[in-house]
Amino acid sequence: MRDVTDKPAAAGRRRWRQSDSAVLRAFARSRTVQIAAAALVLIVLATLFAPWLAWQNPFDSGSLELIDAFAPPWSHGVNGAFYALGADDQGRDVASAILYGLRMSVLVGVSAVLLSLCIGVPLGLIAGYAGGWFDTLLMRIADVQLTFPVILVAMLILGIVRGMLPEGYRDQIAVLVIIVAIGLSDWVQYARTVRGAVMVEKQKDYVLAAQLIGRSRTAILTRHILPNLLASILVIATISFAHAIVAESTLSYLGVGLPPTQPSLGTLIRIGQSFLFSGEWWILLFPSLVLLALALSVNLVGDWLRDALNPKLQ
Repeated sequence: MRDVTDKPAAAGRRRWRQSDSAVLRAFARSRTVQIAAAALVLIVLATLFAPWLAWQNPFDSGSLELIDAFAPPWSHGVNGAFYALGADDQGRDVASAILYGLRMSVLVGVSAVLLSLCIGVPLGLIAGYAGGWFDTLLMRIADVQLTFPVILVAMLILGIVRGMLPEGYRDQIAVLVIIVAIGLSDWVQYARTVRGAVMVEKQKDYVLAAQLIGRSRTAILTRHILPNLLASILVIATISFAHAIVAESTLSYLGVGLPPTQPSLGTLIRIGQSFLFSGEWWILLFPSLVLLALALSVNLVGDWLRDALNPKLQ
């Protein structure tokens, strides 16, 4: 006899196939989303092939040409090097620096989102299904954290972690520290969203049937409830990715993020800001435009996914 609890899983698979076709139709109708997705694909490819696309390793002091410092955009250096986007105060090619900085920003953003997801989703599942004191405690912690901006929470975590580390190790693990700081400051939205959805799902017949036949809580949460929440989690993760990149850039711009030896777009913007009023505008402008394009593309795709995966709007 077929397990009755398998019916919701089959229904879930059918809904996913239907939602896939609906998403593709919505994508074909939206020119804005197509442009945003194309820009996002180009940015991702640039991060993957940065060592091959950049003609200079901008953070290898041996490859820098100090004599070409502040070379304007679309110019050649003394030794014939071409600077499409100009050079900074150390003779670094701005275009190459952007490719490497973009790579670091995307790495931090993806890693921070994965950390937030791995913390918030399990906590939300347990809180929504079990309820009781754990649910109350988790929501009070979430409420307290939501009263503070993400940047302040991340700066607090960064300060605590760096204070615990020897000074010689701070720059070596700076990337890991900032990933942890952003990830720990952004898990709340996953936990709250998943908790609310679980509280609705656990009242449905398929969950009650699974309970009656003796399925474990872990099996019910992972095999029956979680698949029905994947669309919402995907939307949150997409938008959180843009927020994580902006948070990292803000921290680096404030001087508490990544060091100059491991630069991100925020670090490049901070460096460029120092020379803005002396006439070297390109050092600040081009990294800022790339950051804007990245954040805007991700936000547009995330907003589109939210609408496309919403059954009430289909």
